[in-house]
Amino acid sequence: MDQKDSLLGVVGAVYRWRKQIIGVSFAVAVLTAGVSLLLPNYFKSTTIFYAASPDLASPEALFGKSNESMDYYGEDEDVDRIMTIAKSNELKDFLIAKYNLYEHYEIDSTHIKAKFKIYERLEKLYAVEKTKFDAIELSFEDKDKALATSMANDARLKIDEIGQRLIKQSQEQVLKTYDENIRIKVEELNILNDSIRFVRQKYGVYNPVTQSEQLSTFTARANSKLQQDKAKLSAYEKMASPNKDSLLIVKSRIKGAQEELKQLAYTTSEFNKGMATVEVLAEIQEESSRQLGEDKERFKQIQSAYASQFPTIHTVEAAEIPVVKSRPKRSILVVLAGALTFFFLSLGAILIEAYKEVDWKDVLKS
Repeated sequence: MDQKDSLLGVVGAVYRWRKQIIGVSFAVAVLTAGVSLLLPNYFKSTTIFYAASPDLASPEALFGKSNESMDYYGEDEDVDRIMTIAKSNELKDFLIAKYNLYEHYEIDSTHIKAKFKIYERLEKLYAVEKTKFDAIELSFEDKDKALATSMANDARLKIDEIGQRLIKQSQEQVLKTYDENIRIKVEELNILNDSIRFVRQKYGVYNPVTQSEQLSTFTARANSKLQQDKAKLSAYEKMASPNKDSLLIVKSRIKGAQEELKQLAYTTSEFNKGMATVEVLAEIQEESSRQLGEDKERFKQIQSAYASQFPTIHTVEAAEIPVVKSRPKRSILVVLAGALTFFFLSLGAILIEAYKEVDWKDVLKS
């Protein structure tokens, strides 16, 4: 019963002050409506896009040499990279310069805090966020609806441009690395060629397989002739009266064959010394040439990728000129102002009624 009485007392207090409460609340609502009519209309233009996969800028994507399936949409880190670009000062400076925003927002560009003020103003009117579908939503608000649309679309294009530039900078570093490696390998290959040339000239090794067969053939032939001439000499010496000229010729041929075998033995010995070295150097030369060819091919592929155009974002929806203002929400402001006024005046009436019999002089004295 006490609780019911207390609630009735609250209702009664508000009821007794109803005219004042309703009157003032209505006046505040009317005043708010009047003031809200003086507020400028702002229009929001929005563009939506997805982050593209950096794989689209790779040589594999350009030449179709990858066996793995191609990713066209970026991962979380790619979305974060695009979000970072979208919030970068470079993008803000681009928009400030292109649209002369100092003049548009009536900010003195010579002021010491001009940069801070223009950034602060942009942050209030510019928003970029990731949607629940992992898309990126970029929007601009302005009193000029056409300007808001142009800024949103240009911001999206600039984000794509900056993203491409960052990837191209990475590709440029890779190209420099490959170019330096190719230069070093060419120098090493030239030194290797000089070494092979020197060893071949020193040991007479030009075609190991063919020369080895020829030396074996020449040695066997010379040794066969030597044995034949020795047999003839032995037969002549057993004759009672051999022909002296024949003896001299056979002995001369034997001596020549022996000298030939000595020369063949020396040549074979030198050939065997250099053959292993030449074969090792030739294998190294072949492998180096193959690797150099692959590096040059890879260098050309990266060059082609560097020179090509590739997207860093996939546009889902370009910004369009809005037909409905984004703010102020005048009806909401009016209702909210009237409701708050009614609430606080009702609270004040309840307090006044609750403590109207209190002698505040005695309270203050005590």
